[in-house]
Amino acid sequence: MQTSTILPTMKLSERAKSIPPSITLAISAQVKELKAAGKDVIAFGAGEPDFDTPEKITNAAIEALRLGVTHYMPSSGTPEAREAIANKLRIENNIECTEANISINSGAKMSINLALMSILDPGKNQEVVVPTPAWVSYKPMIELAGGTMIEVPTSVDTGFKCTPEEIEAAITPNTKAIMLNTPSNPCGTMYAPDELRAIAVMLQKHPTVYILSDEIYDELIYSDIEHLSLGSIPEISHQVITINGLSKAYAMTGWRVGYACAPENVAKAMNTLQSQINTSITSFCYATIPVALEMKDEVEEMRKVFAKRAALMFELIQKWPNTECAQPTGAFYAFPKISYYYGKTTPAGTVIQDSVGFVQALLDETSVAVVPGTDFGGCGPDHIRLSFACSEDQIETGVNKICDWLSLFTT
Repeated sequence: MQTSTILPTMKLSERAKSIPPSITLAISAQVKELKAAGKDVIAFGAGEPDFDTPEKITNAAIEALRLGVTHYMPSSGTPEAREAIANKLRIENNIECTEANISINSGAKMSINLALMSILDPGKNQEVVVPTPAWVSYKPMIELAGGTMIEVPTSVDTGFKCTPEEIEAAITPNTKAIMLNTPSNPCGTMYAPDELRAIAVMLQKHPTVYILSDEIYDELIYSDIEHLSLGSIPEISHQVITINGLSKAYAMTGWRVGYACAPENVAKAMNTLQSQINTSITSFCYATIPVALEMKDEVEEMRKVFAKRAALMFELIQKWPNTECAQPTGAFYAFPKISYYYGKTTPAGTVIQDSVGFVQALLDETSVAVVPGTDFGGCGPDHIRLSFACSEDQIETGVNKICDWLSLFTT
C-alpha cells in the first residue's frame, strides 16, 4: 500500500507578499465577468483610450515585421527611435537633451521602475516624496526599489496640488527624489507653469534630490493651462528624470512603449538594468516611435474628443447631490468626493462604510462601474475615479444613473 507524501509548502518572498493586488484590475475583472454573463455594464474604470491605434503606426510595425525586424535589439534602443524622442522633447517640451539621455522601455511604468532602481539604494532608508492622491503603482514601485514613499496630502479644495512649502516640509536628509505627475492620474488636474517654476525655485535649495516628472498625459490637456516640463528649467534640469510614453496620447497602451529622459549617467544605468531584466522593448515596436511622434493631427483629433467628454462628465457630475469635483483639465479622469454618503443607506438597503463599499454597491445596484479612491493615498478614500475614455452616450447614461441613485439614499 502506497503512502502519500506530504510536500512542503514552498514559500514566497516577503517582497512578493508585500505588494497588494490592484483594486483597479479587480474591478475590471468583475466587470468582465458581469458582461460575460450577459449584464449590460457601463464601465468608467479603464485608464486607456477607447480609440484604435492609428493605422500609420500599425502599418509601421507591419512593415518592420515584413523586413524581418524580429531579433534582439540594443537595450538602449535604436538610434532612430532615440533621436525621434530626443527631438520631440527638444522641440515640444524645450528640454535640452541628446540620444545619450534617452532610455526606451516597456511602458512608462517600466521607465519609472528602472529610474527608481537606478537612484535608490535598498537598506539605506531613502525616501521618495509624492503628492497624494497619486497613481496606485507609485508606492509599490518605490518599495520594490528599496525606498519609502512619503505622502504630501492634497485636497479637492486646492485642485489636488501642493505648494513648494508643503513639498519642502516633507524633505529630509533621507529624501532621494520627488515624484510629480502632471496632468494627474487619478485627479485629472495639472500644475500651471508658474506653480511649477515656484517648485523649481525651492528645489534649487536641494540640488541632490532627483525629480521624477511623470508627463505621460502631457498631450491630453483641456484648458488654457500650458504644460511645462520641469526638465526645461535650466536651474534644475540636471535633477530631472522626465517620464513619458506612447500609451495614452497615441492609443498604444498594449504596445508597451515608454521612455525616460534623464541625466546621462542615470539613462545609462537604466539601460544596463534593462539589459538584465527584459533586454529591450519588442523589436518591431521601435519602428513605430518616429512615426507616432510625427502624428500631431491625429493626436489633436483624439484630444478634442476627450475635451468634449471631460466637459460633459464634469457638467453632469456637478448635478450629483452632496458631492465635490475638481474640473478635469488633463488626462482622462474625474475624481469626485463622495464621502458624504458614508454611513448612509443605498436604495437597496446597503449601508456605505467607505469608497470600496460605495463602488461595490453602485455596481450591484446600477450596473455602473467606477474605481474606489482607496489605493490612491491621501484623501483618496473619500473619492471615486471615473474615466471618460468612453463614448458620450455612455457618459451621459452612466453619470446620470449615478445621480439618480444618489438622490435615493437615506440617512
